[in-house]
Amino acid sequence: MSVQTWTYLLVGITFALYIGIAIWSRASSTKEFYVAGGGVSPLANGMATAADWMSAASFISMAGIIAFAGYDGSVYLMGWTGGYVLLALLLAPYLRKFGKFTVPDFIGDRYYSNTARIVAVVCALLVSFTYVAGQMRGVGVVFSRFLEVDINTGVIIGMVIVLFYAVLGGMKGITYTQVAQYCVLIFAFMVPAIFISIQMTGNPIPQLGMGSALNDGSGLYLLEKLNGLSTELGFAEYTSGSKDLIDVFAITLALMVGTAGLPHVIVRFFTVKRVKDARKSAGLALLLIAILYTTAPAVAVFARTNMINTVSEQEYGKMPEWFKNWEETGLLSFEDKNADGKIQYVADAAINELTVDRDIMVLANPEIADLPAWVIALVAAGGLAAALSTAAGLLLVISSSVSHDLIKKVFVPTISEKGELWAARGAATVAVVIAGYFGINPPGFVAAVVALAFGLAAASFFPAIVLGIFYKRMNKEGAIAGMVVGILLMLFYMLKFKFGIFDGGKEAVAGLQADWWFGISPEGFGSVAMIVNFLVSIVVMQFTPSPPHHVQEIVEDIRIPSDAGAAVDH
Repeated sequence: MSVQTWTYLLVGITFALYIGIAIWSRASSTKEFYVAGGGVSPLANGMATAADWMSAASFISMAGIIAFAGYDGSVYLMGWTGGYVLLALLLAPYLRKFGKFTVPDFIGDRYYSNTARIVAVVCALLVSFTYVAGQMRGVGVVFSRFLEVDINTGVIIGMVIVLFYAVLGGMKGITYTQVAQYCVLIFAFMVPAIFISIQMTGNPIPQLGMGSALNDGSGLYLLEKLNGLSTELGFAEYTSGSKDLIDVFAITLALMVGTAGLPHVIVRFFTVKRVKDARKSAGLALLLIAILYTTAPAVAVFARTNMINTVSEQEYGKMPEWFKNWEETGLLSFEDKNADGKIQYVADAAINELTVDRDIMVLANPEIADLPAWVIALVAAGGLAAALSTAAGLLLVISSSVSHDLIKKVFVPTISEKGELWAARGAATVAVVIAGYFGINPPGFVAAVVALAFGLAAASFFPAIVLGIFYKRMNKEGAIAGMVVGILLMLFYMLKFKFGIFDGGKEAVAGLQADWWFGISPEGFGSVAMIVNFLVSIVVMQFTPSPPHHVQEIVEDIRIPSDAGAAVDH
């Protein structure tokens, strides 16, 4: 069967599975809609958390970044995995013991203020919409190539699917759908990696294959070969870094603390029965995530080596079918500047004739390596699983922030449970439409957009959550001031240096790099905004009243270990 037939078959089966699970596990109460009834097992929650965490950025874009950036791409590996450890150890058990549905719910109650709750809702919406834009672009990229529809149509199809199971099932439906999606995405990521590792080095373990000798008789190691290919074409050595150390540190820190402030990941720890189950599911999720994250660098090396070997100095008219297929999507393009009919792929932009979108590297990798059609189709199904699983989690955060934290807690406290459930579903529907717009008009490639979402989370939520758990003297005035200053500073920097809003638009962005504050990129500035948030919070706190005594008692209580007991609702 052809790649397209296999793709229709595998994507159709997986979509039918997701919809079937949503119907089977549809939510009938607000508790089921927000936190799956609070009865999810640690293993199921660990798998769902891993799927929620490993978005289109992890599956599609991260290895693509590493393939082009080489050593510099390691900031994404260090930041995202380190951030998950930070979240699992520092925040998840305490938030679970607090026993609230959402992050704004925690902040509103911990800081005894509806103003704090509203600020947290605004921050959650900004983070979630920025993040979901990357997921919908990932959906569009997959559909445009493998189902041969344009990106806009692909985004709309993805919107319909995710709307169905997110609105119908809520967190209950999303949780069990994400268990299935984890199985699909990890299988889809590992199978081609194992195939290509055997093909190139004879080693079936991709992580080891990346550092093994090639089996072509040359005696060269794979990374040695890639370094040579890169320098021949004018690129930096693949294994050497070119980023400033300050920016590497800033991006890594922003991704780490941004992870610990992501509302759609934090809410997953509210779905288990007990505090010790939150710890167990966090540990299981880390192991499940590590499977993909330790394989991604190997996939990047395989893809980059195969692509250079396939396209450099080759006749355009003799390029394999995969090249033409990706050209049709507009994500790969060739301009014959010297009219010799051959592809000049070099670092010098004046001579280079090939433009490759980073987001296609993982998806095109099996095609470049000439793997069987079913493996190519499997990667498409995996990419969709990764994008849709995270999109669903984000949409739930958006809907619960509106229905629970704004309508129920602030504007209409007397609303019935049925009314709140309908409000949540209505908010999710509106959120899907907005997310679809961002997918059709994306602000950048997937991982860059997602990195900005992490910066926003770092700048807003992380200090408020950490201080709320570990510093009982922290009051509402300090937390509100810190969140407002942090998020506004990050937004300003992002709009100025990523989108050129204040300097003449996107065409001016490239020239603004020399003006970065402290030499830190927009993707890393969340770390600076976070520090400012901490400082503002603590300074304002010093000049304002202490929290009420009962709030300080709550803070004391949530820090007391209670591994054997059920979580307490306050």
